[in-house]
Amino acid sequence: MTSKDIHLDIYGDQNEVAVIRLTRPKKRNAINDALILSIRDLFEKLPATVHAAVIDGEGEHFCAGLDLSELSERDAGQGLIHSRMWHAALERVQYGPVPVVAALHGAVVGGGLELASACHIRVADASTFYALPEGTRGIFVGGGGAVRIPRLIGAARMADMMFTGRVYNAEDGERIGLSQYVVPAGDAFKKAFELAQVIAKNAPLTNYALMHVLPRIAEQPADQGYVSEAMMAAIAQSAPEAKERVRAFLDGKAAKVKKA
Repeated sequence: MTSKDIHLDIYGDQNEVAVIRLTRPKKRNAINDALILSIRDLFEKLPATVHAAVIDGEGEHFCAGLDLSELSERDAGQGLIHSRMWHAALERVQYGPVPVVAALHGAVVGGGLELASACHIRVADASTFYALPEGTRGIFVGGGGAVRIPRLIGAARMADMMFTGRVYNAEDGERIGLSQYVVPAGDAFKKAFELAQVIAKNAPLTNYALMHVLPRIAEQPADQGYVSEAMMAAIAQSAPEAKERVRAFLDGKAAKVKKA
């Protein structure tokens, strides 16, 4: 699936890893309506062979946010519908068919940070910087950032970014929770692809639980979370593939965990 805004490639012996690349480098991969709809459609139509995905940005930047040059004047109702269009698209990233690893570099700004926050793992290289300039531009996040970003870094830090225009570099971004990994400049995609290859080998039901169930358990009261956890554990361990993997471990055919 290829367009002028986005490109899909599939790799692996069994076509198990999808690489989704934003292809608007002259616009620093800023997101217009066509691109956000392409992201939605792509995740809805991923081939069944794919078990993990990487999102990357062509050129020097991951994504510089909403393409303000194409921002049209909207009334309140139209703005609401536009925001909900973003919500639907990024919902397909976060709660779609496969885990998603973001390969971050350069600008991860505004809507670009909203896209990154919908991914399950974020790898930043040393060139990465994060910002939410909406506050200084008289607007507000509308792509799900008000929900997802505080869950990563807390509401106070997000408010500070929007109040003051504060910019975080790659190292400080990892420290506060915007990424899980920091690698040398130019290595984000390599690391993200390696992680996607590992994730694609997991039992599909375990990956599903981590994408769809774990975030919801984290939002539940403890007593409800324990019940949800027990039910998911029972379902996962009953799967034939899980039984095969446990049997392989007990028979000494599976690798043991070692110190990093």
